Amino acid sequence: MTGENGRPRDTRIDAAVLSAAAELLAEVGYADLTMAAIADRAGTSRPAVYRRWPSKAHLVHEAVFLEADTSAVAATGSLEADLRAIVTRTVALLTSPLARLAVPGLIGEAAADATLNQRLLDRFAAQGWRGLDGHLAAAVERGELRRGYDGGVLLEVVIGAALAALLFRGPDGLGDDWVASTTRLLLDGLRAP
Repeated sequence: MTGENGRPRDTRIDAAVLSAAAELLAEVGYADLTMAAIADRAGTSRPAVYRRWPSKAHLVHEAVFLEADTSAVAATGSLEADLRAIVTRTVALLTSPLARLAVPGLIGEAAADATLNQRLLDRFAAQGWRGLDGHLAAAVERGELRRGYDGGVLLEVVIGAALAALLFRGPDGLGDDWVASTTRLLLDGLRAP
């Protein structure tokens, strides 16, 4: 990773900062996490951290979801199985131990920070589940799905349902029964008559 001018960035600092952010998030929670504490834990300076991440929220977003699986969901040839995989992966992303601590704060900060909001959208909508529109088109051709569904809107509904369930049920309430029930509910609205 290099900037346009100057020397290349030290990737060891990047790794140390991300690791320190994840550790401290687990120890103190999102509200009490500070860039100064992260820099101290990583053995670097605050300016070095701010050169890489413009805010705590940007840094936490990357630290929490660094290794999150947002790759394309493999097509199975079944709308129900594809949809269940999307719901299951969404639950896994939002209920990991670090995500449980970070997501409420990230949602609040994303509402006021257009750049952070776009990064979250890029990770979970654009990067995540590439090929969903193709899965939906194939389901239309198989007669499983009515025409006219937008994969992005479907993801928003799945993510929104999962976030609401986190608020009302808590992370432990998004188990297999919730996934099955949510998948059935979505299928009832999507299926071709």
